[in-house]
Amino acid sequence: MKLKITIFTICLFTASFLKAQDSLMLRKIYDEELVNGQCYGNLHYLCKNIGARLSGSPNAQKAVEWGKKLMESYGFDHVFLQEVMVPHWVRGEKEKGFIIDGRNRIPVAICALGMSVATPKEGLTADVIELHSLKQLDSLGESAIKGKIVFFNRPFDERFIETLRAYGTAGDQRNLGPAAAAKFGAVGVIVRSLTGSLDNYPHTGATRVSPDGKNIPAAAISTKAANQLSELLKQKKSIKFYFKQNCQTLPDVLSYNVVGELKGTENPNKFITVGGHLDSWDLAEGAHDDGTGVMGAVEAVRILKALGYRPKNTIRAVFFMNEENGDKGGLKYAELAAQNKEEHIAAIESDLGGFTPRGFGFTGLSASQLNNLSGWKALFAPYGSDRLIAGGGGSDIGPLREKTQGIVLIGFSPDSQRYFDVHHTPNDVFENVNKRELELGAASMASLIYLIDQHGFN
Repeated sequence: MKLKITIFTICLFTASFLKAQDSLMLRKIYDEELVNGQCYGNLHYLCKNIGARLSGSPNAQKAVEWGKKLMESYGFDHVFLQEVMVPHWVRGEKEKGFIIDGRNRIPVAICALGMSVATPKEGLTADVIELHSLKQLDSLGESAIKGKIVFFNRPFDERFIETLRAYGTAGDQRNLGPAAAAKFGAVGVIVRSLTGSLDNYPHTGATRVSPDGKNIPAAAISTKAANQLSELLKQKKSIKFYFKQNCQTLPDVLSYNVVGELKGTENPNKFITVGGHLDSWDLAEGAHDDGTGVMGAVEAVRILKALGYRPKNTIRAVFFMNEENGDKGGLKYAELAAQNKEEHIAAIESDLGGFTPRGFGFTGLSASQLNNLSGWKALFAPYGSDRLIAGGGGSDIGPLREKTQGIVLIGFSPDSQRYFDVHHTPNDVFENVNKRELELGAASMASLIYLIDQHGFN
């Protein structure tokens, strides 16, 4: 009986000691970042000295070269590039759009959707038909659609607390709508910008095209202009729309993922990856999408390096290329991981902006493993990042799950309420990022990496 009590006491003491040790380490991580943080200054350079970084562009290449030098300057154990062929789509001259109401030509804010084709040189004019779902294409049929510009006008469902869910339920009209409308004879597509905000910023984003099928010009229209067009269509039977865009797809270009490592002292071929995407849309500076993600990811590794932490497993910061219009970087990373027989324990993706951190979502944990994170919740609670829930990941790390057995995919979850105000817009600039929010996010990712490296998920 005494022996059992002694063993129990030792276990209790050990658990208490480890918890205190972890708590102290997290405090050191946050102190290092809040006092000596570099991610905000790095983001300023990325946004102001390099700017928009659409895949295949000269700026994307500049960002790759600068990102590699940045990681090398931090003294990471190994910094290297992964070659990847990426699409090269260019927007061309600024788009023009008009609602044509009889003799009135009302200018509206539009922008071409990524990977869309151009209109004829003189532009495109046609009658407009307003739809709210792709299913309406089937119910109306070719006789109602052929020769018209389809106007997809399904707004965000404001009942969702997490705005990413609203984005997901509205996104098919942008992703799939143009290709679907083309099959019914539509000559063009206008899509309501994917945001809950009422503004005059058109929100770009990729749309699906077919190399062998018929592709039609597709553009996003601002939410204010979408409401205006919708009201006119309700009042009158016939409203025309004119738009002109000059985009084109050029041959694929060689680009790179940028990778920096702290080598594991016990398990060098087991990896914990943290990353975001280096490319951005061409309308602004890609500050929140995804400058904050890549700068926060590399900062998380820099923090651990600055504290003299030597990980058990290899920790990687990855700047993925081409998330916005192809996902080629994430696919290549997973392909090479399988080819090199790398064992990935976990991958963390930051691609929801640099707002106040709330926690993380996990995919790949059992119910009991998720329940075991309660101790981590207590550690994160003083910093406000203690929302550890089921369901998480990201476009760039998703392919790893198909290639690596047992990997846990993790999505960094900042507050989502403001993200779609700037997402894919001309308003996604450095000035709209808060320094302290960005730093808290980097510290929270560094803390999670430390806990996974020390304890795994069991």
